[in-house]
Amino acid sequence: MFELRIDSTRNYIYCVFLMTMLLAAASAMGYVFRFIGFPETNIVIVYLLAVLMTSWLTRGFIFGILASVIATFTFNYFFTEPYFTFTVNDPSYIITFVIMTITAIITSTLTSHVKQSAFLAREKEAETKAVYNLTNHLTDAKDIYDIAGIAIGTISDCFFCKAAILCFDENGLPELTFIQQVSVEKQVRRKVEDSEEIKHHIEGLRTGHDIGSEFYDWPIYGRECILGIIRIPKERAQIMNEAQIRLLHSMIESIALAMDRFRASEQRIKAREETIQERYRATLLRAISHDLRTPLSGIMGTSEMLMDMTKEDDPRYSLAKGIHEDADWLHSLVENILNLTRLQEGRLVLDKQMEAVEEVIGSAVERIMQRSPEHEFTVKAPDELLLVPMDAKLIEQVLVNILDNAVKHTSPKTEISVSVTKDETIPWAVFTIRDKGSGVAAKDLPHIFEMFYTSDGKRADAKHGIGLGLAICDAIIKAHGGSIEARNCTNGQGAEFIFTLPVEVENNE
Repeated sequence: MFELRIDSTRNYIYCVFLMTMLLAAASAMGYVFRFIGFPETNIVIVYLLAVLMTSWLTRGFIFGILASVIATFTFNYFFTEPYFTFTVNDPSYIITFVIMTITAIITSTLTSHVKQSAFLAREKEAETKAVYNLTNHLTDAKDIYDIAGIAIGTISDCFFCKAAILCFDENGLPELTFIQQVSVEKQVRRKVEDSEEIKHHIEGLRTGHDIGSEFYDWPIYGRECILGIIRIPKERAQIMNEAQIRLLHSMIESIALAMDRFRASEQRIKAREETIQERYRATLLRAISHDLRTPLSGIMGTSEMLMDMTKEDDPRYSLAKGIHEDADWLHSLVENILNLTRLQEGRLVLDKQMEAVEEVIGSAVERIMQRSPEHEFTVKAPDELLLVPMDAKLIEQVLVNILDNAVKHTSPKTEISVSVTKDETIPWAVFTIRDKGSGVAAKDLPHIFEMFYTSDGKRADAKHGIGLGLAICDAIIKAHGGSIEARNCTNGQGAEFIFTLPVEVENNE
């Protein structure tokens, strides 16, 4: 700041000296003209030329206007009778002085305007050229750090400083290091002292930039989040004028566009790869499931025949029973996988019919009782016939999956209840499956309907489940226009699953 004041004082002294020399030169030329015998109008023109030169060679309007007034008084002092006084013998000279002053001021103002316009045009040209060069170099960037390096290199060259940049990750968090330009060909990484504090300052920013102990920080705003921070050394940022700040903002906008474009490209590539992988996975699962379903049905049928042909106290009966149970579990798994692939590909078409909920629940409970006869099941339904539009096969699969999950988490001889009620206010049919098992851990409740999520933490291929059953339930219920939730019982141990189905068919016509 001290150096800036010194520069301003020197410039002021230079302008005063230049104005004095030009007026002195005009006075000397006037004496030459008077000696030669030229009329006084030529001397006036010389003074006007001195005013014009002063406006052209100095900054602002003040020196041109000051030169106009001084030129009038100087002409009066040296070239009008009586000489070397500010009085005049001929009153007509007063009109001459007024016209001379007005003409000089107008000439000075117009010259200053032209000069200022030319200066602004040069500034715009320099700004446009700097932004163009930056944008041109950013198109060759290979990654986000290449963009950062090009950005601070160009900014450092434009503002003659050691600029830096701190990039933010995809989650909007600042990285632990930032890049700074230390020389024309060298950039270094420096450790961020307190990234959380920087993030807090930028998010709460009320001005165009944040002032730190070492840098002035200008945020780089993307379409969805903050992409980074341009850091200008404090001593350089303090003396930046409005034109330089405007140029910096233009360059930051170009950097933001380049970063946004690169991240959008990365996201498109990632999404395309995920889509391809998901398609391959679904195709593989569907092919394996179709190939497994037929032999599993044969194994189940053969094991049932062996069980019928063998007495219960025969060791071969328990072997056949184990084969049947494992084959039945695998068959259910295959059905879930097939339903999953249909749901993901949008090929699962609902065949809605008016179905009696009591029959659907009874069919599901009967299937589970065959698998787990050691458990007790109770069913509670309205006394009147409750008809609900649904795809009976899919809703039965939902009930089977939830009941099977309840069986896995409850002890034998433990009661599992299934109930359905009608909510007249909406109206909805509300299905509730409640067990008296160990319940669901609080950390698992938000994720229990996610695909491949297992609450027991076992590996994905464990027999107790691979995390598909409840995810399929969620997809089927939502496809019916209903909702599903899981929670722990408030009046004792165990968990309950509640899902709803609309009773009336929506009319979209």
